Amino acid sequence: MNDQANSVDERYETTPATLTTWSRQDTTWMLGLFGTAIGAGTLFLPINAGLGGFWPLVILALLAFPMTFFAHRGLTRFVLSGREGSDITDVVEEHFGIKAGALITLLYFFAIFPILLIYSVALTNTVGSFMEHQLHIMPPPRAILSLVLILGLLAVVRCGEQVIVKAMSLMVYPFIVALLFLAVYLVPHWNGGILSTASVVPAPSALLNTLWLAIPVMVFSFNHSPIISAFAVDQKRQYGVHADERSSQILSRAHLLMVGMVLFFVFSCVLTLSPAQLAEAKAQNLSILSYLANHFDNPTIEFAAPLIAFVAIAKSFLGHYIGASEGLKGLVLKTGRRPGAKSLDRMTAAFMLVVCWMVATLNPSILRMIETLGGPIIASILFLMPMYAIRKVPAMAKYRGQASNVFVTAVGLVAITALVYSLLS
Repeated sequence: MNDQANSVDERYETTPATLTTWSRQDTTWMLGLFGTAIGAGTLFLPINAGLGGFWPLVILALLAFPMTFFAHRGLTRFVLSGREGSDITDVVEEHFGIKAGALITLLYFFAIFPILLIYSVALTNTVGSFMEHQLHIMPPPRAILSLVLILGLLAVVRCGEQVIVKAMSLMVYPFIVALLFLAVYLVPHWNGGILSTASVVPAPSALLNTLWLAIPVMVFSFNHSPIISAFAVDQKRQYGVHADERSSQILSRAHLLMVGMVLFFVFSCVLTLSPAQLAEAKAQNLSILSYLANHFDNPTIEFAAPLIAFVAIAKSFLGHYIGASEGLKGLVLKTGRRPGAKSLDRMTAAFMLVVCWMVATLNPSILRMIETLGGPIIASILFLMPMYAIRKVPAMAKYRGQASNVFVTAVGLVAITALVYSLLS
């Protein structure tokens, strides 16, 4: 195994030109990362961020790129620090031992699986609202609608990881165009919206409190940690010792794309809708796109907005399924059981189907789920675990002493304390 890894390393050492050419596979991964991040969190971000006021939103916009890029780069480097072909659960076991590996595998699953539940609820609400308000037909009972939708997505999942990533990257193209079109369409409808709060500079204590509670939503809105493990494994297979450099390039381009697109969309929404309308959207448990579709008397927006929301949520569901299934399979294997690959896939799919269907049928508050479910665990794995590894693991010692490490650790602690506070209150 080591000889094979060394041969791969030597091959890439002698062919550094592989980094000078941007391949189609690099673009596919860039769009796959974008597609995983842009989903329910993003479509609910204008609601929560807009309700916080103008100045907190501006500060969050400035923090968005460094907060997301440095964190995901750290997690990617952590996976790359392990043996070739090792996913995140294997790398944890390699660096911290069997017990820590089992614990992190458990936490990894419970960090990602609740996001699938959120997407299941959001998808059912989006399609149900579209049928009722745009198609003017009575949607089927919620239990049936959610079952059909989740079964449809699981049918795509059955085609394999590479098909999922390619499907997500293909879905991103029309999604980017549609999201950009919608943001531009809203420009003539800007009425100040959130600018009404710009003249009032909040007190430092109030501003810090708003930012403190808003950062977890920002973390979730740009989170694509569930696909990072598969991404890092593929980068190491493709680029060997140059995987860190190329993966950082892909991550930076993906984050520039998602931050630029999302922030333009967020500001366009909050400049169009009043704080009262944003509060109404939150109360209705709808994404901002579904609310806009019901708000505007325009056939194009009425039909386009829910379809954009459907694509965004569906592709994010697929991306997070990769991470959730990886975690669940790791849990099963760490119990000592060794079912066949096909049996394990069927068991995983059946579990996902039943639980996602039940939660989608019950229809809990999406924003409340975003704020609480899995949040502290996501922040711990995405922000704190890689920074701890940099301090303790010899293979990551070369990353010590960077200012970005302090920044990522601070954001992780802020996100965790805010989420714990929300849970307790």
